[in-house]
Amino acid sequence: MTDQNVNGDTAILIVAAGRGLRAGGPAPKQYQRLAGKPVLTHCIDRMTEALPGVPILTVIHPDDSRLFDAARQACADSRMLLPPAAGGETRQASVYAGIKKLHELNTFIKFVIIHDAARLFSSNRLIQHCLMDARQFGAVVPALAVPDSLRRNTADGFSEPVERSGLLAVQTPQCFSFDLIRQAHERAASSGRTDFTDDASLIEWSGILVKTFPGESGNFKLTTAEDFVTAEALLLARLADIRTGYGYDVHAFCSGDHVWLGGVKIPHTRGLDGHSDADVGLHALTDALLGAIADGDIGMHFPPSDPQWRGAASDIFLREAVRRVRALGGMIAHLDLTFVCEEPKIGPHRDAIRASIANITGLDLRRVAVKATTSEKLGFTGRREGIAATAVATIRLPQ
Repeated sequence: MTDQNVNGDTAILIVAAGRGLRAGGPAPKQYQRLAGKPVLTHCIDRMTEALPGVPILTVIHPDDSRLFDAARQACADSRMLLPPAAGGETRQASVYAGIKKLHELNTFIKFVIIHDAARLFSSNRLIQHCLMDARQFGAVVPALAVPDSLRRNTADGFSEPVERSGLLAVQTPQCFSFDLIRQAHERAASSGRTDFTDDASLIEWSGILVKTFPGESGNFKLTTAEDFVTAEALLLARLADIRTGYGYDVHAFCSGDHVWLGGVKIPHTRGLDGHSDADVGLHALTDALLGAIADGDIGMHFPPSDPQWRGAASDIFLREAVRRVRALGGMIAHLDLTFVCEEPKIGPHRDAIRASIANITGLDLRRVAVKATTSEKLGFTGRREGIAATAVATIRLPQ
């Protein structure tokens, strides 16, 4: 880890081990999709952009390894993402597990930024300010004055007003001297204290003063279904540059006993001739994505004259095109693939091909369309000399 950390003394710890039941949905809230990507992916991308070169350790639920892998795959840049740590039954236990893991990996860490996976909209300024102040004060948190009138439930079922003057709503990221927060967690664990809901409270319990600085109203935490609606609208508003790319590919039949179509191996009486595995579907999709971002074509990035691509699996090409879209901060909104052939029949394999493309690109299955048609026995496809494929990719980029 020391070699990865170009900033030398800092690490980021993202807490993503909770269940997030209040948000509803088919998965824990940190893995639900917003603007085409898991919530956790947005959080990781946010931290990577604000502090490039700083390693990131994510604390996840032990049952969420596959969900985490999918989130990592969707990141614009996952090079600084460390293998995750297994969380505990409480947020406090999860943070402590992450701190212990970081200490095992690098005993030279001086500062750690602790952030909730459900906060996607922390600005670069907020994140960088947090680290800067921690270098001066040792323990800092962003906070906002409470704008609403407050009331407290009473025992008789009514409520009474609470004076809000001086009250602050605490946010993450929170940044600490690594030794201070590690020792505070060790003391709490040895004392049997498991009830701290944030790290600022824990470190204050251990006798350390915490400096606050102004948070951001936009840095809200995803908690309810309504929060997800708001977040989706905000994210899509930032991705207002909508583009469409078109791809086309063709390969001739040759001797063989199978063809690769859309990443699926399909038994056939002949194969397809090509420098790689000749997957016309994935080649067309690759060119469609590259066209949408005006970044050349498949032959430019993977020239057939290069022997390293001989027999290569074409998912390599498509994954690279997806990576290039995401590196620009973009999202893939939809992929539409059409095969043109007399044989083999695509219908029996359509669902498998859609699932394969969704897996390669990290897209929801509902964003992948696969169709097939013939050329009414006209031309080379009509004469059963080969297979053609066309693809349309719709993407959204930051304005």
